[in-house]
Amino acid sequence: MSNMQKEQLLQLEAFVEFCRNKPEVLHKPELSFFKHYLESLGAKIPPAPRPESPPKAKETEEVNMEEPSTPEEPEPVIPESEESEVELDNSGVVEADNDDPLPMGDSSVEVTEENMEQSSEKRGQAMEAQSEGKLDESLKLWTEAIELNPTSAVLFAKRANVLLKLEKPNAAIRDANKALELNPDQALGFKIRGRAHRLLGHWEEAAKDLAMACKLDYTDEANEWLKEVTPNAKKLQEHRRKWERKREERELKERAERVRKAREEQERKYKAQQQQQQQDEDDMGGFPGFPGSMPGGLGDCLQDPEILAAFQDPEVAAAFQDISRNPMNIGKYQSNPKIKNIMTKMAMKMGGQAPPM
Repeated sequence: MSNMQKEQLLQLEAFVEFCRNKPEVLHKPELSFFKHYLESLGAKIPPAPRPESPPKAKETEEVNMEEPSTPEEPEPVIPESEESEVELDNSGVVEADNDDPLPMGDSSVEVTEENMEQSSEKRGQAMEAQSEGKLDESLKLWTEAIELNPTSAVLFAKRANVLLKLEKPNAAIRDANKALELNPDQALGFKIRGRAHRLLGHWEEAAKDLAMACKLDYTDEANEWLKEVTPNAKKLQEHRRKWERKREERELKERAERVRKAREEQERKYKAQQQQQQQDEDDMGGFPGFPGSMPGGLGDCLQDPEILAAFQDPEVAAAFQDISRNPMNIGKYQSNPKIKNIMTKMAMKMGGQAPPM
């Protein structure tokens, strides 16, 4: 927790508040890991909301009257749950348990030799009670052993096994998680947790844990459990891959459409620019700054090398083009010596007439 930055904590707090206000979001496939984690802590998740009934014909008609008439391509519908279109064999799935968590002890406390001996004694009693089918008594004894030695991964795994037999999969997952926290390579922890996920219908999680258990320490029982969950897990994996392919195809299509529209817009702007440039050239009679039908005397002005050279200056050409479009703009250039001088020279060339506007 100390490694988490304040910003991350604020984001986490905002996410939890969002889930509190809209708990139905926990049924989204991408949040399944968080939902399973909450259930393993004993949280009770509200059921997914039923889909709303379709609107009445009259209401639909009123809505359609307000919408634009241009039809839009419908977005592909993706089911809320990845399991909604998959036929799974859910036989053997049990209702999730929501009991309060069992005592875990304090793993940060140093365990004395005396506590270890007492814990070992409780362990033997717990195993004896378990072999006699006294699961509740065995569970109590395993808890006492854990409280005496909370650093032993095997004690948590053994208690998880009893919880599994009592069909308390969420509690079993909590103990298995603790066992694997203390010993990440404990095969029994993976085995029990995988079986607990199977009882909850978490097929992919079950297959992953049971496969790891077989890899670390193969047992026939773990292998049988793995074979049991593999068909459903494969169906879900294939279903997810199918939707991932469809999503990728849709994203590629949308990206191509955006590129096409951007290219069309670029071409449209380019054509508009070319048309405007052509129109300007037509309006200027082939010479920047002047209309096509030049007033009398203007042709003589353009025979003057100095005036002709002046119009090669973009500033001069732009100024006279501005004035030719709106004669009122002439006042803007009265303080510009360059423009004023060329206008005066042109006026003299044109016999005292005002410059062309």
